[in-house]
Amino acid sequence: MTSSEIEAFLSIIRCGNISISAKELYVTQSALSRRLKALESELGYQLLIRQKGMHNIQLTEEGKAFLPVAEKWMSLWEETSAIRNLDQKPLLKMASIGSVSTYILPEIFRDFLKDNKYNLEFHLYHSQEAYGYVESGLVDFAFVSNPMYSKTVQTIPFFSEPFVIASNQKLGREHAVINTESLAPQNEVRLPWNQEYDSWHRQWFDESIYPNVFLDQMSLMEEFLANENWAIVPWSVGEKLEKKGVHIYNLSNAPTDRVIYYLVKNDEKKELVDCVLQLLRTHIEEKKHMKILV
Repeated sequence: MTSSEIEAFLSIIRCGNISISAKELYVTQSALSRRLKALESELGYQLLIRQKGMHNIQLTEEGKAFLPVAEKWMSLWEETSAIRNLDQKPLLKMASIGSVSTYILPEIFRDFLKDNKYNLEFHLYHSQEAYGYVESGLVDFAFVSNPMYSKTVQTIPFFSEPFVIASNQKLGREHAVINTESLAPQNEVRLPWNQEYDSWHRQWFDESIYPNVFLDQMSLMEEFLANENWAIVPWSVGEKLEKKGVHIYNLSNAPTDRVIYYLVKNDEKKELVDCVLQLLRTHIEEKKHMKILV
């Protein structure tokens, strides 16, 4: 098993297409196919489903099981190669859920990298994914919204914030309290913020009425906030949307404030983690609606 074979497998999965992957790696399709076949031959099982006329890549069950192993293998290979550069700056491998990375962390990243003391590797993961990557050591530190049990990872509540309504349509005077029952569920842009929020949502909205849009990531939310559509978002998201002309309102019978947790496995990168946490603590202490918990 070689790094080029693992790289070929991961590239094919990422690109979803062998021809695109071959262009990305600057090799021919036949050379890429040979690398994949060599890897499968050494492993003793097939990784990809190959059918005539099939354009999209599909993993076999063995391929699905091998994918996180391949990612870990490649990460270890990169760390092994980095030993020759021990004089490089310390590297923090960090992950976060989308709402925190999009609306809170950009300012923190700028300050973290300002003095050119550290290197940063960042990944966007859902909470469950983040636990797996921190447990495996592929990520040093992560922000999540859904806490889970883990034998090896510490889950520490860091800050909380209320939810607000965001809408391009004027529902009343700015920051007025809007009655939850007056919101039309068919116009909702729905995001599953955390388990407590989902329970609250089932209590107050008719689940038989499907929202106009359901998203599991933040990246497209602003695109769907048009016409009569509305969304319930954390205060930090609402603050940034308001600067873009979106109307923000408070909510009657509001859900429990959202809590953001951070995950760490050990103290190996304590200096770097503490630096990020202190920068974030300073940022949050300036916000009247956000509360530091530790």
